Parts: sequence; structure tokens; C-alpha cells
Amino acid sequence: MTVNPYRFLASLALVVVVFFSLLPGVHGEATAVIRGKLLLPSGEPVTNTTRITINDGEHATYSQKDGAFIFHAVGPGVHALSVHSPEHHFPLVKIQLKEDSDPKMEPRCIQYAYPGAAKAVVSHPLELTALAAYQYFEPTPRFNPLRLLKNPMVLMMVVSVALMAFMPKMMEGMDDEQKEQMRQQMATQNQMMTDPSKAFSSLFGEMTGSGEEDSNA
Repeated sequence: MTVNPYRFLASLALVVVVFFSLLPGVHGEATAVIRGKLLLPSGEPVTNTTRITINDGEHATYSQKDGAFIFHAVGPGVHALSVHSPEHHFPLVKIQLKEDSDPKMEPRCIQYAYPGAAKAVVSHPLELTALAAYQYFEPTPRFNPLRLLKNPMVLMMVVSVALMAFMPKMMEGMDDEQKEQMRQQMATQNQMMTDPSKAFSSLFGEMTGSGEEDSNA
């Protein structure tokens, strides 16, 4: 079987053209390099290795000991850069790369603390400063005497002491019958504080007894 060399060369050229057309960066699609650095609020670099992603993992890299990081071959479009730090909260960055832009032109970057927050234009290379440190444990609350006033039992004790203190002055203008009623009420309150079950049972018994007397009458 004889192979036509011209047809073979044409097929080979077609394969080469298709192969190179599938490679990134063909048809004038420029790629860019994104650089940046992670900093602490004090201005010192983040020494711990931290993962940084673009578009939720489409591109990923890790910071170096000096806090620097770099992304290679980032295509045109609008990209979202996120810092995945377990210790600090870093701002989010939107990066815009135009298709017809000069490869030497710096990308346009916008920084914001959280979705919906105010945006600010930042320069490239990026310098991302941590906004806050994560707190995974709540500190132990200190003793506060004012918290005792939130306890109902403490409030009842305070009211009872106040009544005992001002009761003699209140009873000066009362007659004997009113004084006796007041003493019974104080005795009932003290009994409720010491043994509420007995106080309720006695109160229920008095109500039942009074009802029986009315029926007998």
C-alpha cells in the first residue's frame, strides 16, 4: 500500500494545528501573574503557611515564610481571591483581567472585608493585612455581684428584708385587727420562703374551709 506523502503531511499539519489550538494562551489570550503578601495587623509578615485560592480552588497556592504568594497563568476575567487562614480573617479581593489588555499591565484589584462591605481599590502586588483574629474559646466570665439581682430568690429575700425594716413604721397608724392581718401575711410569706409546699397546702385548706363554712351557713 502506497502512502501519499502530501496527504500525510496535510494530516500531520492538521493535527498540529488542532493541538496548539487547545493549549492555553492561544488566540491572543493573555495570562497574568498575581503576586501578594500576607501581613499581620502589626505589619509583620505571616510566617505560618496559609492556603490562598482563586475562584474557590480554580487556582491554589500557599504562602511562604515571608508571607509572599504567587499565582501563575491566571486567565482573563473577574476572579475572587480568598485567604483560608485558621487564625486570622483576611479581606476578600476581586481581580479583573481584561482579554485585550497588555500583559505588562497590572491587574485591577478591589478589596473588601466581607460580602456587602465597602470596597476599596488596592494596588498590585497585593498586601493583605489581617482584619481580626479568630476567637474559638469564650473567656470565663468574672464574678459580678449585680448578677445576684437576676435571681428571683434573691429578689424575694431583698423585698422581705425591706418589708421587715419598714413594717414597724407602717404599723404605727394601724388598729389591732389590721396589725393581726399584717402579721398573718408576713407569716405566710416567711413560710412560703422556707417551705412553699406547706404554705400552698395551708392556703388551699383555708380556701376549702371557708367554702365549707359558706355552704353550711
